[in-house]
Amino acid sequence: MATPSEKLAQSLEEMKNLQNDKGIAVVKANDLSRTHKDRLLKNGFLREVLRGWYISKRPDEEPGDTTSWYMSFWHFTAVYINSRFGNEWCLSPEQSLSLHSGNFSVPRQLLIRSPKASNNNISLLHGTSFFDLKLDIPDINSRITINNIQLFSLNDGLTAVGADFFTRYPTDARTCLSMVKDASLLLRKLLDNGKSVVAGRLAGAFRNIGNNKIADEIIKTMKSAGYDVREVDPFTEKLPIVENRNVVSPYANRIALMWNQFRRTVLDNFPETKGLPSDIEKYLKSVEESYAEDAYHSLSIEGYRVTNELIERVRSGNWNPDANEADRNERNAMAARGYYLAFQEVKSSIRKILEGENAGDVVDNDLGTWYRELFAPSVTAGLLKASDLAGYRIGQVYIKGSKHTPLNPEAVRDAMPILFDLLRKEKEPGVRAVLGHFVLVYIHPYMDGNGRIGRFLFNTMLASGGYPWTVIPVEKRHEYMAALEKASVEQDITDFVKFLASLLSV
Repeated sequence: MATPSEKLAQSLEEMKNLQNDKGIAVVKANDLSRTHKDRLLKNGFLREVLRGWYISKRPDEEPGDTTSWYMSFWHFTAVYINSRFGNEWCLSPEQSLSLHSGNFSVPRQLLIRSPKASNNNISLLHGTSFFDLKLDIPDINSRITINNIQLFSLNDGLTAVGADFFTRYPTDARTCLSMVKDASLLLRKLLDNGKSVVAGRLAGAFRNIGNNKIADEIIKTMKSAGYDVREVDPFTEKLPIVENRNVVSPYANRIALMWNQFRRTVLDNFPETKGLPSDIEKYLKSVEESYAEDAYHSLSIEGYRVTNELIERVRSGNWNPDANEADRNERNAMAARGYYLAFQEVKSSIRKILEGENAGDVVDNDLGTWYRELFAPSVTAGLLKASDLAGYRIGQVYIKGSKHTPLNPEAVRDAMPILFDLLRKEKEPGVRAVLGHFVLVYIHPYMDGNGRIGRFLFNTMLASGGYPWTVIPVEKRHEYMAALEKASVEQDITDFVKFLASLLSV
C-alpha cells in the first residue's frame, strides 16, 4: 500500500504534466482526478483562482503572497480565455500595444474582446480581473499571437487606439512607434477605413519621436487620396528617439525611451554632482570604511541572515570553508564571502573611473567580474553549478510579490548593450547612478544577485560624480521596493529618485 508521501508524489507527477516550460501549471477541474486535486490543495501545491480553475504554487507561500499569481497571470490568461472563446478573441488594442512594446506588467483589469463574450467582469486573485467585452475583433490576418495570447497586430493596434493611449502610456506608445519601419501597412489601414483623424494623430506622434519621414508620408499620401488631414501631436512632451530607429528589439527601444523620459526627473530631484574627487586614495578609503555597513544592509535586503561578526570574519580572513563545515555549507556565509570578493572588484572599477576612464566602458567590462565574484564561493562549495557563473540568465525569472515581469532571456541580450551605451554617453553622474540602478533591476539580467549588482552599480556611478558611497538601509526596504515597483509598473520614477536622494542628504 502506498504511503502518504508516495501518494503525494503521484499527484505531483500528474500536475507536472500540466506545467509549461517555465514550470507553471494552470489546472482545470477536469485536468486532474478529484483525488489528486484535493491532495494537492491540502498540501499547498494548488491554489484556486476561480471556480474550477487552479494554479500551481509553492507549499511554503505565505497567505497574501502575490508571487505565484503574478508569475502565472499571463499563462493563466492564455489557457482560460482560449478554453472559453477558442480562436475568437483578442486583447483590447491598448493592451495589445503594451504587450507589443514588451510591457508584461500585470494589469489590474485585462480587457478581452470576443463576439462570444457577455460583458462580464470576472474577479481573480489579489484585486485583478478580466472584463470580457462583446465586440467584433480584427480578422485573423490582422491579429498576432504572443505567448498564446491573441493581440491586435502592431499596425491595427496603432490605428485603433484613442488619443489618450499616447498620454497615459507614453513609453508603450513610443516603443510601438519605434518598431514601425515604413508607413505602407499603416497607410493601408488608414486609407481603407478613411481614418483621417487617426492619420493626423499618428503623423504627429511619429514626428514627436523624430521620425519625420513616416510622418510626412502619412500626411502626403492621405492628402493625395483626397482626405483633409490635420496633424496633431498626441503626446504631452517631445521625446525624439531617432537615434534608436534602427534597433529591432522593442525591449532595447523601451530601455532607451525610459532613460530619456526619466532623466529629467532625476535632474530635477537629485543633488548636483561635486565632480571627481581630487584625492583618489582618500575616496577609496572612505569606500572601504563603508564595507561592513553596506554588506550588512545589502545582504539583509535580499533576505540573508548575516551578522556583523560573520562580516568581520570574512574580511579578516577567518572565514575558512575548508576547515569549518558550517562555513562551507552555510548559505549566508557564502553570500557574505561573495559580497566581500565582489566589493573588492567594485573598488577596482571605481579606481579606474576616478583615474579618468569612461564610467560606462568600465561597467561594460567589469560587471561580469562583479557577478562571478559574488557567487564564486557558492560554486566552490558545491551549492551552485559552475555554469551558474556563465553570465546572463537563460531562463525566465520573477520578482517576489511584483507585478513587473523582467525581460525574457533573449530580450536581456538586446537590452544590456543599450544600458551600457546609455551609461557611456550620459553626461550627468546622478542620472547614471539612479537610472543605471533602476534599468539593471528592471532588466534583471541574472538568475540571482540583481539587487546587489544594482546597488553596486548605483555606488560606482555615484563615484563618477564624487558622491559618497551610499547605503540603502534594510529598515527602509519596503519604501525602496515600493518605489522600484512604481517605477517599473507605473512608469513613474519620482519616488525612487527622491528616496535615493534622501539617503545622500543624511
